[in-house]
Amino acid sequence: MDKFELVFIPFLGLSHLVATVQTAKLLLDRDGRLSITILTMQLPSDTTVDAYTAKISASATASPRLTFVPLPIPRDWSPQSKTSLFDLIDNQITNVRDIVEQRRRDLPIAGIVLDMFCLKFIDVAREFDVPAYCFFTSGACTLGLFQYVVSLKFEENKELSEFKNSDVEFPVPCFSLPVPAKVLPAAFVDGGPIADAFLNYFKRISETDGIMVNTFYEFEPHAIDSMAGNNPMVYPVGPILDLSSQLNEDDAKKWLDDQPEKSVVFLCFGTMGSFGKEQVREIALALENSGCRFLWSLRKPGAIGGKLVVEYEDFGEVLPEGFLDRTKGVGRVIGWAGQVAVLAHKAVGGFVSHCGWNSTMESVWFGVPVATFPLYAEQQLNAFQLVKELGMAEMIRLDYKIDFRGEAPPEIVEAGEIEGAIQRLMGAEGDEVRRKVEEMRKKGRAALEEGGSSYKAQTLFIEDVIRKIS
Repeated sequence: MDKFELVFIPFLGLSHLVATVQTAKLLLDRDGRLSITILTMQLPSDTTVDAYTAKISASATASPRLTFVPLPIPRDWSPQSKTSLFDLIDNQITNVRDIVEQRRRDLPIAGIVLDMFCLKFIDVAREFDVPAYCFFTSGACTLGLFQYVVSLKFEENKELSEFKNSDVEFPVPCFSLPVPAKVLPAAFVDGGPIADAFLNYFKRISETDGIMVNTFYEFEPHAIDSMAGNNPMVYPVGPILDLSSQLNEDDAKKWLDDQPEKSVVFLCFGTMGSFGKEQVREIALALENSGCRFLWSLRKPGAIGGKLVVEYEDFGEVLPEGFLDRTKGVGRVIGWAGQVAVLAHKAVGGFVSHCGWNSTMESVWFGVPVATFPLYAEQQLNAFQLVKELGMAEMIRLDYKIDFRGEAPPEIVEAGEIEGAIQRLMGAEGDEVRRKVEEMRKKGRAALEEGGSSYKAQTLFIEDVIRKIS
């Protein structure tokens, strides 16, 4: 085949899109015959997706073989439904069909690569008789856990809500240890239409022709080996990272520059991470009592119906009185942070994290050990994997969850618990964790080099794509 194209369809929002773009770049580097078109989706109030794609397209290193096509927002879409995001995706099927039809006039479409939440479009791939692949933006353990939960639901007819707050442990093949029900994603065990939507999506993973996973063999060998020989085939192509972020505050960078090497603990909780006033005060007390140098990315919950997270105009409205004065010189509180730029800084020696998968891969890439403070999605599972399965993190909590439904008072993690984890993370007790993370840092970088495990998986994926359509 002289030239061919893959069409990628990522989930709404920036984090899935960034991982998709970085994956596309890696594949384009592997084979000069390949072109990639990415169909983007965004909410009516969201401008970050268009800004990001414009930045990528305008960069000096932009590939002419990478194209972005924005999908229109359906006029009849309403954000009121509990499953509104999935409705928005499902309503794009006609637009996706039209774009694929148009693109295939210029180049042969060798496959459609779908985000785990966009598997509805397998139907479009089948209409055009081309393979459908899944790009799984989390790790292999999570993929295996999702497949296990799907089997509980659809093969064993289990009602998953019975496991909410349960002490049951599951023998999930991709984990070497039993997995507690308390670290399952809340969406699975809360019940209702959202749980049904998630499970019906993940059920369709088995219909795809292959699954690219944002991980590398050396990080999850047990999980990847447990899926060897299965259909669809799993391709561990990561770690997939966007290393282009910068610190948004020059004075924060200057402050870091003045700190001793590996002396600063960085606290950051992702694009949707924020806490109420009471929890913020417990974190502040923990930092002050720990005596550790810190850089804290602190943001507040948005108003109902608006953005989930917004910036503080005055940190004094939420922090304990006098906190900023008492910790002056020892710590800094900032708003949104360029996380990669912070983790890459030589002064940073620990990371209090929500354990999102992108953050997990970034912490490994830069060799910065984590203290786990998961909030939502599969983050509790990631925290369990890091602490119990791999011994690569200190535990604040494994099963802390934000209740987006607002049905119960927010759980508060007390200062002493946070302080103890930070001191273990930054002190002599964390030596073994730091050693393991440093070892994995080297393996992660080697995986992407020519001849490395992920380099080989990327090449194998392209070879299999070509073989299926030849």
